[in-house]
Amino acid sequence: MGRLVTKGFVPPVYPYERLDPFRAVAAALPGGAVDCSSGTPCDPPPDAVVEALASSGAERGYPPSIGSDAYRRAAAAWLQRRFRVEIDPDTQIAACIGTKEFVVSLAHYLRLRHPDRDTVLYPAVSYPSYAMGATLAGCRPVAVAMDERFRIDLSSVDPGDAERALCLWVNTPGNPAGGLDDLRAVAAWGRDNGVLVASDECYAEFTWDGSPGSVLEHGTAGVLAVHSLSKRSNMAGVRAGFYAGDAELVHYLRECRKHAGCMVPGPVQAAAAAAWSDQDHVAAQAARYRRRLDLLAEIAAAAGSGAELPGGAFYLWAPAPGGDAWAFAEMLARRAGLIVSPGEFYCVDPDAAGPLDPHGFVRIAAVQPDDRLELALKRLRAANHH
Repeated sequence: MGRLVTKGFVPPVYPYERLDPFRAVAAALPGGAVDCSSGTPCDPPPDAVVEALASSGAERGYPPSIGSDAYRRAAAAWLQRRFRVEIDPDTQIAACIGTKEFVVSLAHYLRLRHPDRDTVLYPAVSYPSYAMGATLAGCRPVAVAMDERFRIDLSSVDPGDAERALCLWVNTPGNPAGGLDDLRAVAAWGRDNGVLVASDECYAEFTWDGSPGSVLEHGTAGVLAVHSLSKRSNMAGVRAGFYAGDAELVHYLRECRKHAGCMVPGPVQAAAAAAWSDQDHVAAQAARYRRRLDLLAEIAAAAGSGAELPGGAFYLWAPAPGGDAWAFAEMLARRAGLIVSPGEFYCVDPDAAGPLDPHGFVRIAAVQPDDRLELALKRLRAANHH
């Protein structure tokens, strides 16, 4: 039997696995590594959410792919309270398994619907899954330039790319640099150009400059908002989110995803409904992240980096002294036991980033308890005195 020879796509190494040598160095320090490389929450979800997860009795049957009535209504009610947006829970909202799988799979479903289009537009410095979703769907990922405040610059989009675009991804507050886009202008651009706007709003609760915003505040025609409990409620491990907006598109995606077997587990749906219904735990979490960002800024300063606090989200985007992000990351691991992510992880097309070239930055996530961040700061200050 002949050996199958592959000539197509070869998946790249998952970015965070490239940090394993730094983790080994940091783990050897007394007290171990302080891993701030990824956005994995460290704080507990609310007790009521855990109780709902354990007591739903929903383990036996298949859960509804679109989300239970309680799930959709709780999410829609949260949108109304938080953003003053009226969404019909019967036609304009549906569940997704966290939001990363939705982000990565959206281009595939849109390409089936619009075979004459083949392009996904996304911010040049951003979460890498926007571009990877395009690649896995056999589409063209096309990076859109950003301004000096890490806001998407729609004037830079080539008209030819706009004509071929299946969607435009935006992320506000943004990962990795915390930029805040003008979502009214983004929604208007999408409608003017006949391009779906997919707005990833998973960090909306952690908006530091001004009030949280949603693209849905500017109408639902031609837009989708994507929300998750991973960051908002420290529920990354249970995988629960939703997409909401244009009723026709929501219906299409619901039907596709039913066939694909995309189902949030029943117990998770019960827990999610409880989480969307409570805001007190989110306010407490926001206070924790804001405090930790100040701590990270102290760490960056002690390491010789003049990092500015972000407009939103819980990442510090810190310039590397000397411009070498990998050398900076190695130094932080060795001296402070701190694991950070080099900025190149968030830029698939460096040419499109222009003056915002991320190769000279690191991203530090505020996802370790205060005492662990204080340990990293203490180590760094001690190293500076030797």
